[in-house]
Amino acid sequence: MTETIKRPLVAIAFHSGYGHTAVLAEGVKRGAEKAGAEVAHIPVDAITDEDWQRLDAADAIIFGSPTYMGGASSAFHAFAEATSGRYLTSVWADKIAAGFTNSASKSGDKLYTLNFMAALAAQHHMIWVGLGLPPGWNALTASEADLNRLGFWIGAGASTPQDGGTDTVHASDIATAEHLGARVARQADIQIAGRNSLAHR
Repeated sequence: MTETIKRPLVAIAFHSGYGHTAVLAEGVKRGAEKAGAEVAHIPVDAITDEDWQRLDAADAIIFGSPTYMGGASSAFHAFAEATSGRYLTSVWADKIAAGFTNSASKSGDKLYTLNFMAALAAQHHMIWVGLGLPPGWNALTASEADLNRLGFWIGAGASTPQDGGTDTVHASDIATAEHLGARVARQADIQIAGRNSLAHR
């Protein structure tokens, strides 16, 4: 008898103020889907009861927010605070978690946003997955087209001109977001396989 292999469900819970972070979220989605995952695309500023159910059912949740004034957006913070009931019941415990963010400046204090997402995941007893890439664009022989061109490890960081449209999101940053989506999908696959193996011992 052949056992049906479950596809991982990856939820992308994100806020985008001007569309740039939404472009990255689409990149994350493509990467996760190419790696074989089912994806729930959830803008947190318009979250529904059905979206919450999808988050609760997900094997992995990837958080996304622009970085405004040195931290995540107010809409993402409102979403994070709304998860407190799930914190109390450990509904998200042991899910895979990851994060991505965008700001206009190359640094822009994006690390504070990613650290906030990692702390949120830790409070939910989730398992944080970093970017899993070496830094790009940090040597004379390197290129701005490198993956992880801004040199983040904890999550994916992007830089888009503040006066630029969604078409100005850097191709390398989109590709890095795709890498993150694929990496999380693979880690969710591994976790599912491990649970199945333990169940059959």
